[in-house]
Amino acid sequence: MSKELEVVQEIEGRRFLLAVETTGRAEDYCKYEQLRSQIWEDPEDAFSGPRNMASENYYNNGSSLFIGIFTEDEQGCFQKDQDHLAAFTFGYVGVKDKDIAYRESRNLVFYSQYAAVRPDFQGFNLGMRLKEFQKQKVQQILGVQTITCTFDPLVGVNAYRIIHALGMEIISYKDACYEGFAGRLNRLDVPSDRFWVSWDLLKQVSRPGYDIKELMAAGCLAVGSDVQEVQGKTGPIRLETAQAGDFIFADEGGHTGGQEPDFALVEIPYDYYRMLQETDVTDPEVRSIPLQWRRQTRQAFHALLGRGYRIIDFCYFKYQERLRDFYVLQRQDLRP
Repeated sequence: MSKELEVVQEIEGRRFLLAVETTGRAEDYCKYEQLRSQIWEDPEDAFSGPRNMASENYYNNGSSLFIGIFTEDEQGCFQKDQDHLAAFTFGYVGVKDKDIAYRESRNLVFYSQYAAVRPDFQGFNLGMRLKEFQKQKVQQILGVQTITCTFDPLVGVNAYRIIHALGMEIISYKDACYEGFAGRLNRLDVPSDRFWVSWDLLKQVSRPGYDIKELMAAGCLAVGSDVQEVQGKTGPIRLETAQAGDFIFADEGGHTGGQEPDFALVEIPYDYYRMLQETDVTDPEVRSIPLQWRRQTRQAFHALLGRGYRIIDFCYFKYQERLRDFYVLQRQDLRP
């Protein structure tokens, strides 16, 4: 096997093997489905069968890449099996313009469908290592320079990695992107909205200049939060509730009593997955908290993106004695 398909990295005193899957043995793909099922916990949602997964692999008959991160065993060796699989990502080659299809290489993109880290390894920054390794392999093996994916706009850990750390660009906001999505990370009564994003692998990440506290003071908050103590699934808990901010849109005639701000902020829950699980109760007021976040932020993103604002960053900081997450948007005509 070519050495470029595998690399060993030391993280927090432990060694991990990052490896592109090349096997043609169907049984070797079961570990990816098992880890995906463990993380998402949605029995109604599944990969295709192991035989088809093997056929989809670029190294067999298809255009997919499976990448795994494996832990070192007690003897200092790497076993590429279920017990030692700490993270994985899966994606495949697609196209931007269906009329051009595969006729021109510039029209090719790589769609990253799954990227996940086992819960007991989430303190090793494996998500970033996984995406960086995927970037390298998509370029080196497939010769593709764009990766696309979707993510839930309410999940701050993904927003920070995708927007701030990797510099991906938000293309659009998709309402209820997936139907019937449940499990540990989704709920049937909360629409599965997604951001559609594009990652230009040749573009350098640039950090925009702004002061988040100054923007808060300047009336740029389109969606904010308050804190409410509720009876959650595991007992009493304090959760953020969505609140309208003080950002004032212009009316159809362009009047606001002043010009719309150059920047806008949209807050999201600091830990949406925890909120989703804790509010999975029968009390309708508590249960509706994540749904209200979905509705409020959906409305704000559609309004702001429709008026020429674009997401330039994602940040978190301590404000009013609690950690808070914010999308930062800037009017398109002001972006460099």
